[in-house]
Amino acid sequence: MQIENQVVQIPLFVEKQVTLAIKREDLLHPFISGNKYRKLKYNLFEAKKKGAHTILTFGGAFSNHIAATAYAAKEKGFNSIGIIRGEELKDSWRQNTTLHKAHEDGMIFKFVSREDYRRKEESEFLTYLRKEFGDFYLIPEGGTNEMAIMGCEEILVKGDEQFDFICTSVGTGGTASGLINSSFPHQKVLGFSSLKGNFLKEDIVEITKNNRWELISEYHFGGYAKISPELIHFINDFKKQTNIPLDPIYTGKMMFGLFDMVLRDTFAKGTKILAVHTGGLQGIAGMNSVLKKKKLPLLHI
Repeated sequence: MQIENQVVQIPLFVEKQVTLAIKREDLLHPFISGNKYRKLKYNLFEAKKKGAHTILTFGGAFSNHIAATAYAAKEKGFNSIGIIRGEELKDSWRQNTTLHKAHEDGMIFKFVSREDYRRKEESEFLTYLRKEFGDFYLIPEGGTNEMAIMGCEEILVKGDEQFDFICTSVGTGGTASGLINSSFPHQKVLGFSSLKGNFLKEDIVEITKNNRWELISEYHFGGYAKISPELIHFINDFKKQTNIPLDPIYTGKMMFGLFDMVLRDTFAKGTKILAVHTGGLQGIAGMNSVLKKKKLPLLHI
């Protein structure tokens, strides 16, 4: 499935003579949007091929991946299990919009301590989970594995050859890796990290086929799920100008960084940029509940 690119007319970009188009991957599916749709596609094919009946995966309280996996599993006839970070959520998850929706879509939860959650890739911990739940097809946190990268390689199509730069947000590196692998020879992929630190660079190097990319780490706003009034204002203003909503965890930070780079004349006049909207909009409601408690401005939905 492919979505048309949406060219946006932003005064800053017009002034700098830089073209910006947005690949609206957020419109792929009402509940499995953006890169989650891409990452789950071949994983679910593989699960069916292996005769699995249950999908098990990992995520946090407001995880887009948890929400998307629950719906996709239901749609394709699988049971689903979510290993959720934070034992304290055991008694309050029904007030969490993401987990409530995932539960409605049939997902069973197991809430674990942060210490146990860090063991999510250990074979001993996975064996323990199999003893509790029986056999399952494992999809890692964030959905990134070989099958996911294969799906993300399908984001770019022939018509995208006209662009000089491809921009994406980066969480686990799977989407960026798929874009790097499928980018055209003259293109450079810019990955905007939503996490603090530069460790993702090593992960991407291991699974990509070329070096035409750069990981940009200055726009994480303090780390994963961190947000500021400045970012909230930017996201709301962007929606007002373009009628395109951005999520505060990933795409909002990417777009903020891209605007700052254009402002600083990072790109030559005539440059054509394609920014991939990776979805994640279901998380806005959860973020607004956090912002409300902190008495900060809310994101416009």
